[in-house]
Amino acid sequence: MPFDRYRVPEPVESGRLAEDELSSLRRQLAAEYDLQELCYRFGESDFCFLSVRDSYALLDRISPEEFLKDEQMPYWAEIWPAAVTLSRQLMERGELAGKSVIELGAGVGMASIAAAKSGARVLCTDYSTEALKFAAYNALRNRVALDTCRLDWRMVKGDEKFDAVIAADVLYERVNLLPIVTAIDALLAEGGSAYIADPRRRLADQFIELVAENGFRISETRMYDAEGDQTVAVTIYRLERSAS
Repeated sequence: MPFDRYRVPEPVESGRLAEDELSSLRRQLAAEYDLQELCYRFGESDFCFLSVRDSYALLDRISPEEFLKDEQMPYWAEIWPAAVTLSRQLMERGELAGKSVIELGAGVGMASIAAAKSGARVLCTDYSTEALKFAAYNALRNRVALDTCRLDWRMVKGDEKFDAVIAADVLYERVNLLPIVTAIDALLAEGGSAYIADPRRRLADQFIELVAENGFRISETRMYDAEGDQTVAVTIYRLERSAS
């Protein structure tokens, strides 16, 4: 059963229609959120991403009933250092070009957009439909085509497989570890690889143990990325499934 995708088309370079759509989306988001735009350079390409200026302000929107239902916090609204590091790595290495890629917990879509820019066919997913609005805007803003889809990594259904699974800073709660491993196992094609970027949280060690128990080979790249006047340590775990 295929994912219920929404296609974000690649804008024509000088297309007035694309610019009008981008402006319309920006106005819609500005009416709901206090916005900020941050710009980065990955490889030889420049990117700009719209996000929420103060994600803590969104806490007031979550009713006690909604929180008790699934305990979802608005983590999607921020751009996390691990996403920056993963995006830079994807652009500089270019190893996902021509491959099918799914991102788990994409937030505002940074890593998905970097992967698409590098030549991958990308499905950008998040549990939050609010996040997917930003991902769609940012894809248009950075002139890349990708698909978006709401996905709960605790309940991955269907038999579609991908050459690569990517995720940044998703290992923040113990309760998520096994569902993420299970989702990777369900989504990754034989011979594929998953790339999980994490700011060296303690929970990452437990995640790696679970991954190893599920038959994946694990390698890691330790990196340091500048965030303002601070240096942030990020590890990118590559999980490989051997072809049977």
